[in-house]
Amino acid sequence: MSNKKATVHIRLKDGVLDPQGITIQRAILNMGYDIVDSVRSGRFFELELSGDNGKVGTKVDEICRRLLANPVIEDFSVEYE
Repeated sequence: MSNKKATVHIRLKDGVLDPQGITIQRAILNMGYDIVDSVRSGRFFELELSGDNGKVGTKVDEICRRLLANPVIEDFSVEYE
């Protein structure tokens, strides 16, 4: 068994309205920063993992699809350390 860490990044799919991103973008513009054209919000999770390396990726993918992300409106990516 080996221990590793997975970082899961979740963001709304392109074309899905992002009210939090819009609010943040407006605040940035109101602060006088005119360099930001758009903002998309998201979230991330850090998972500490152990187990068979051959099955870890499959299980993390399943966790993302079943629990962490809404596959209808969100995409996710996973980075392993």
